[in-house]
Order: sequence, then structure tokens, then C-alpha cells
Amino acid sequence: MHEVDFSVYSDEIVALIGGNGAGKSTLLEHLNATLIPDDGELVVDGTSITEDNKPHARKEVGFVFQDADTQLVAPTVLDDVMFGLQNYGVPGDEARERAREALATVDASHLEDRIPHYLSGGEKRLAGLAGVLVLEPSVVVLDEPLAGLDPDRSQLVAERIEQIHEDGISVVLSTHDLEFAAEVADRVCVMAEGNIIGGGTPREVFYDDALLADANLHPPSAVRVARDAELGATAQPVTESDLVSLLTEAGNSSTTPTPSADGHRHD
Repeated sequence: MHEVDFSVYSDEIVALIGGNGAGKSTLLEHLNATLIPDDGELVVDGTSITEDNKPHARKEVGFVFQDADTQLVAPTVLDDVMFGLQNYGVPGDEARERAREALATVDASHLEDRIPHYLSGGEKRLAGLAGVLVLEPSVVVLDEPLAGLDPDRSQLVAERIEQIHEDGISVVLSTHDLEFAAEVADRVCVMAEGNIIGGGTPREVFYDDALLADANLHPPSAVRVARDAELGATAQPVTESDLVSLLTEAGNSSTTPTPSADGHRHD
């Protein structure tokens, strides 16, 4: 990575997109001081992060890894969610109560007595997310949160991501799924060769052919369909629901009776 200038603001979901090796995971691992930059500065909530104060970054910025098994270490899900709190010296009863609240936040209370490594991929992601939320971070970082999940589990995880955002927590995620990025992101940053080469709203990014070409990316299917059908030159749909609305509107317009010159309708 080199010359990366990246900020996360309150109350937003940021999606990092780019090809394999673009630097997405490496950038994410800097955000909570899993990695410390050799040259440059990481500032979290106004505090410059060094080797000496990494815990500040890790409390404010929660990280959910792509491989959930690297994050789940305790004999039960409840114990695992409590683990971070206990590291910070929170007493057992309080840690247990807060862990149960965090599991309830992601609708995973039914998992508390389960053995983490016997969970499905989606359930592991929810357990990892609860383990991060229990520390009450201001930002949650997720590396490829939908990787390896079937459609139902992907939808479940996506809903929980939007839910925690609605609760006032900023979210940064990396993804190869541009349909997902278009659905959830307020801002999209495009990475290539270890740097951020562009960004903006999903509409700004996914209709910028030159930017996507530089990152070897193709726009979401809604963008491609709208262009192929010569629809929405100004509306510019980026999600499936955008496209459906546009097609519905176009269909209604094409069937609306038009008045004749004498003021009578001709159907």
C-alpha cells in the first residue's frame, strides 16, 4: 500500500471494492491497528495510534475477519462474545449480560450455548459480529462479510449490517459483490495496486466506466441492464429495486392513454 488517504465518518457505510491483490484487506487491517503503517499515520477518534496504544484503536474499531474461525476461540458462543470484555477486566456477571445483549442485537441469542466451530458460516459471522459489538465500537470493519455464504445466509448477514448502521455505528466493508455494495453503501471506494483510485456514491462510481476499467471491475447488473435497454440516462439505477421501479414507471407511461387534439381520449 502507498499514499492511501482514507477516512471514515460517523453514520455511514463505506464499501471497498477492487480486484484480488488491490489492497482492500491490508487497508482494513490498518483501521484497528492489526497493522501499523511504516510511513504515515493512523488516527482513531482524534488519537494518533502507535505500538503503545493499539488497544484504543481495537476498542473503537471492531474487526470481523473473513475467516470467522480465526476469531472464535471459546468453548461456547456466549463465552466467545464475553472474551473481549473479560480481557478489559469487566466482571463476569456484567460481561455475561452485555454478551447476551450483543447476541440479541444480531438476532443470535439462540446460539449462545452452541460450540462455535459447529456453526454454519453465516452463524459464525453473526457470532463474530456480536463479539465486536459487545465492546461498543464506533466503527465496525468487515472483510468480505458475504464470502462463502449461500443466498439466505448472505441476506441475513446483510440485514444485520444495515441494522447496526441504523443503531448509529459506522461500517466499513470490503467486497467483491458489487450488487451488495450498491445495496448497502453510502460511499464506495475503488482500490487498485495498493491505493484508492477513486470513490463517491454508488451511482457516481458504478456509472464511471473509466474508473471501473482502471480497477478491472464491471458494474452491477442493474447498471448493465439499464444501459442495454437504453433506460434511465438520468435516473441511473444501481440496484435491482431501482431498476424495477424504473421499468414499472416506463411500463405505466407506455400504457397511459393520450388525449387527442379534440380533448377526447383514445385508448
